[in-house]
Amino acid sequence: MRARYKPWAAELIEAHPEIVIPNPEALKGKWHEEFGNDRPIHIEAGSGKGRFITGMAQANPDINYIGIELFESVIVTALQGALEPEGGIPNLRLLQVNAQELETFFEANEIDRVYLNFSDPWPKTRHAKRRLTHESFLRLYERVLPEGGEIHFKTDNRGLFEYSLTSISEYGMLLKDVSLDLHANEPEWNIMTEYEEKFLKKGQPIYRLEAKFQA
Repeated sequence: MRARYKPWAAELIEAHPEIVIPNPEALKGKWHEEFGNDRPIHIEAGSGKGRFITGMAQANPDINYIGIELFESVIVTALQGALEPEGGIPNLRLLQVNAQELETFFEANEIDRVYLNFSDPWPKTRHAKRRLTHESFLRLYERVLPEGGEIHFKTDNRGLFEYSLTSISEYGMLLKDVSLDLHANEPEWNIMTEYEEKFLKKGQPIYRLEAKFQA
């Protein structure tokens, strides 16, 4: 998700290295030290403007959260959101990196859950390998998650959802809590993303699934 160029973004990001970690590769294997506790660590690949990851961190102070977003003009909005609450959000960090390089920043078993929210559907068949639920990405998540680690996935795109169901099943993961219309009986714990709210207002169904890696 790109946004309009913000000439002040780099300066604001640089001013808050305690939130947007400047050298995350140096923390590989040391994220629990960074957070100062041994609580579970959940990451969101493609966190966009940060509404979901900041909301989750505030709602679940007993879990550590890391939002991953490549584009400076987008992650700076997530940073602004993280700065809004008085005292900040101590269990939240942001990384301006490419999610394809997870193993550069995390050791095996260091992450407990991966969230994928409204990822680019890459609808053309020749671009299937770019979808974040493609086999190559599932293999990547598996290497940083422990046995039994989970992926939680939301999208408005039915084609991507159907593809993901197939890809995840063929990979050998256990599908659970599959929803073809999340908001028909919206759970109390659901934190909406910016895209989710936009599509919901248009009356579009939101698809969601949870999947678990098995031994």
